[in-house]
This record gives sequence, C-alpha cells and structure tokens, in this order.
Amino acid sequence: MSKSFERFQRRKLISSYFSVTLSIALVLFLLGILGLLVLNTKKLADHFKEQIAISVFFKDTAKQVEIDELQKSLVMSEYTKSAVFVSKEEAAEQHSEEIGENFLEFLGYNPLKNSIDVNLNAAFVSTTQVDSIAAEIGKRSFVEEVSYDRPTISLLTENVRRIGLGILIASAVFTLIAVLLINSSIRLSIYSKRFIIKTMQMVGATKSFIRRPFIWTNIKLGVFGALLAIVALFGLLYYLDLNFPQLGVLQDLKMLAILFSGVFILGLLISLVSTYFATQRFLNLRTDDLYY
Repeated sequence: MSKSFERFQRRKLISSYFSVTLSIALVLFLLGILGLLVLNTKKLADHFKEQIAISVFFKDTAKQVEIDELQKSLVMSEYTKSAVFVSKEEAAEQHSEEIGENFLEFLGYNPLKNSIDVNLNAAFVSTTQVDSIAAEIGKRSFVEEVSYDRPTISLLTENVRRIGLGILIASAVFTLIAVLLINSSIRLSIYSKRFIIKTMQMVGATKSFIRRPFIWTNIKLGVFGALLAIVALFGLLYYLDLNFPQLGVLQDLKMLAILFSGVFILGLLISLVSTYFATQRFLNLRTDDLYY
C-alpha cells in the first residue's frame, strides 16, 4: 500500500515538474520569436532603406573623366553603399525591356542621359540628409539633375519609426505576460507543498532553509525549459534558413548569441524570482489560511 502511494506521489511530482518545464519552454519560445523580430527589425528596415536610390543625370556635354571622378568621389563617401554608372545605351535597353518594345525605333534618337545610381547607407536615409546630399552633388556644372523619391523616403522613415515603437510596446506586454504565466505555474507547483512548508516551519526550520530546495529545483526546471526553447528556436531558424536562405538568419552569429543567451538568462531569472516570492507567500501564511 505504501509503495503504491509512493509511486503515485512520484508520478504526481514528475507530472508537476513536466508541466512547469513545458510552460516555461513554451513561453520562452514565444519570447524568443519576439526577440528575433526585435533584433531583426533594424536589419530589415536598413535593407529597405538601402534600396532607395539617388539618380544623378549628366548633361550631354559632360566629359567621361568628370563622370569617373564624381563616381570615385561618391564611392569614397561615408554615406554611399554603392554608386553604379549607367550609360544612356544601357538605360535605353532597360527601359525597352520594361515597356516591351524598342522606343528608339519610334523616336529615332535616344533621349536618355548618362547617369549614376547611388544607393545610400541606411543611416543616411532621411529626407533632410538626402536633400543635403542631393544638393551637394547637384552643384557640379556637368550635372543636369539629381532625382530621388522624396515622399517614399519620408513615408519609409515614418513607418520604420512606428513599427519600431509598436514592437517595443508588444515586447514589453508579452514579457509581462510571460512572467505572469511562468509565475503562475511555479506558484501552483509550490501550492501543492504548502503543508510541507508549514510543517517544516513549525519544527523550527528557517525560511532560507525551507526556500533553498524550492529555488534550486525550479531553477533547474527553468534551465531545462530554456534549453527546450533554445532547441525549438534553433529548429525554427534552421527551417527559415533552409527555405529562405536570402534572410541569412544563421549567418549572424552575434544575433544568435544574444538571442539564445537572453532566453537562457530570462528562464533563470523568472524561475528564481517567481519561486522566491511564491515560497515567501506560503511561509507568511497562517496555518488556518492554508486550507483556502
């Protein structure tokens, strides 16, 4: 009879530990996905910013040596990601491909200009900075026009700011929810041992002595939960890298280290803090309150 009761208690204990570990793992996995989104928001925003180009069109009288000097100057500038020369013939071919017919045969001449397409580094993509850069380039006497999509730059900058703020707010809310969920799971597991806690307290055990094994046990559960979450996150990242290699999610080792370390540390901290306050609550309860 006693052996069957012990087996029942052991199964109950394992079930309790399993549920706590699983809840920690699931919550940390969701937080990891959110962290991945946060860490990649800037990268994604920078990618879109660097797709915006400034087109520098030259006068027909512009000498090739002047164009080459300007291109070299642009390539050496801190704000430039790339500066590619596009001849009027290449521009005509591209335009013909886009419209699906050879417009040169209809016009009889090539109205397009030699140009340089300048892609800026993301840090310099804002309306004020692009205006300043365009004005500086346009001072050259052989430059006919500097063209760029100012409304798109303004809209992109504003949307990036809004999305970044939204993700930060969502991160704070989800982190709070995660803490509450893990805290609830740990409190329920300790609740089932409230009579043991009170019995130990009645025979003279100190609060720190009673609290220590609970903290140590739940820290181990937090570690297991964090490791499960990290394995699941790595599996998700591997799947993304396999199907969307252009994202390069497994190439950024610094980002992966920050993400996995953050998940692991968060699992430890939440488990430690939640267990401390949960045990403290039951240690401070009167004996009559244990039944409610």
